[in-house]
Amino acid sequence: MDVIVHIPDDLADPPNVAAGDLPRRALEALALEEYKGRRLSRAQLRRLLGFETRFELDDFLKAHDVHADVTIEELNRQMQDLKSLGL
Repeated sequence: MDVIVHIPDDLADPPNVAAGDLPRRALEALALEEYKGRRLSRAQLRRLLGFETRFELDDFLKAHDVHADVTIEELNRQMQDLKSLGL
């Protein structure tokens, strides 16, 4: 699906904004809000933003101060996985 956003020229091209960045920044802002609102999964967010690895996505989220919500159950599962590997 394509989404078209109409922005007045004087707002879309101020002197301190690189016009080429605006479409990407708009996509990132929308994607982040949908992710934070739990309407997109991490996998969907990664695909939408075109990241090839989860590490790229992790860096992106970290740069935007968005941290993963990790539950106690998830931490316990990860600890059990590490123990089973002898770590």
